Amino acid sequence: MQTTSTPVNIHAELEEARRRTDELFEVVRPDSLFERPVPERHRLNFYIGHIEAFDWNMICEYELSMPAFNREFNELYAFGIDPDGSGLPTDQPKDWPSLAQTREYCKRVRDTIDKVIEEVPEDIAQTCVEHRLMHAETLSYLLHNLDSEHKCGPRSEPCAPASSPARHWIEIPAGSATLGRRKGSGFGWDNEFSELSVDVPAFEVSKYKVTNGDYLEYVNQGGKVPHYWTRIDGEWWLRTMFGEIPLPLDWPVYATHTQARAFAEQAASSLPTEAQFDRAGYSSLSGQPRAYPWGNEEPERNCGNFDFHRWDLSPVTTYPDGDSTFGVSQLLGNGWEWTADVFRPLPGFEPYPFYPGYSADFFDDDHYVIKGGSPRTAGKLLRRSFRNWFRRDYKYLFSTIRLVRN
Repeated sequence: MQTTSTPVNIHAELEEARRRTDELFEVVRPDSLFERPVPERHRLNFYIGHIEAFDWNMICEYELSMPAFNREFNELYAFGIDPDGSGLPTDQPKDWPSLAQTREYCKRVRDTIDKVIEEVPEDIAQTCVEHRLMHAETLSYLLHNLDSEHKCGPRSEPCAPASSPARHWIEIPAGSATLGRRKGSGFGWDNEFSELSVDVPAFEVSKYKVTNGDYLEYVNQGGKVPHYWTRIDGEWWLRTMFGEIPLPLDWPVYATHTQARAFAEQAASSLPTEAQFDRAGYSSLSGQPRAYPWGNEEPERNCGNFDFHRWDLSPVTTYPDGDSTFGVSQLLGNGWEWTADVFRPLPGFEPYPFYPGYSADFFDDDHYVIKGGSPRTAGKLLRRSFRNWFRRDYKYLFSTIRLVRN
């Protein structure tokens, strides 16, 4: 992308992103920061150092060629794990630096970056801000899987009993969808470029995401049980951030891509393509794509469950102010939505020289595009062109299901 000067508010953006990640570590009891809540990923202490090491490596080393004050930590905390089923990490807490050493490293990184951040090109600075916000969501689902005795927080309260709403189909007329964005139109990750117009035949889409109630019927017929469900005394409960509650039938169901596709097939439906998602969510009566499903106004709380306002999900019937032109609900927030599409580059894709593997390493036909956002997705990442992706059987993700049919 075209490099421009960094906006004057970049330090404020970085500070806000830091606040988001800092507050997550405060949820963990101090003696539990070496726990590994997701077996396939690093221990929690890794992420304390990783986010700061990323900023150092991107800003101080790559962009400004500053001498390293702790090259060992810069390398140790550089890379996370993309679980591929080939084996689990075996490191032990004693294999890592102490928390005191890591925090001293982090403080020195922040102090250094605060002095130079406004000298850094916009694309580099925004990469660091958004990378941190993405990890705020990653940390959220890691903590969701951390046993309650390791967390500081209120116990989750049961919801008022409610039934799942009837499935309602909305007809989407044939028209065009706009994937990606034009180069030079502002910051975006490499996989968001370039803009592509796609003709989409008419189809029908479910107004609401698939609910726990919908999926429970499928489980009763032999469908695979979702990761966040648990059986207690013969009844289904949901493992929320701060404890188990009776399964809320009107909340969306979190599911893997494999589970989502199997559910869609038994419902004589399919998962939407990326183009169908865009067509249902961002088309306007004027023919020009909207910035958001509800219009061009910036995200607000009454439009959806996103931007860290809640730890957990909401009923699928909430936030009608966020409906799209065609009346489709919760396309942003309240759970990412699986698409049928394998993650691949758009025409004109060019990896960023400062982060060449961000997308290119995952064009392997084993990752699928997800769109929308979860309760723990930052508002800054809710732009129309943003694309996320995960492996088909990654069960920890805050990912939901929406159905389409021709």
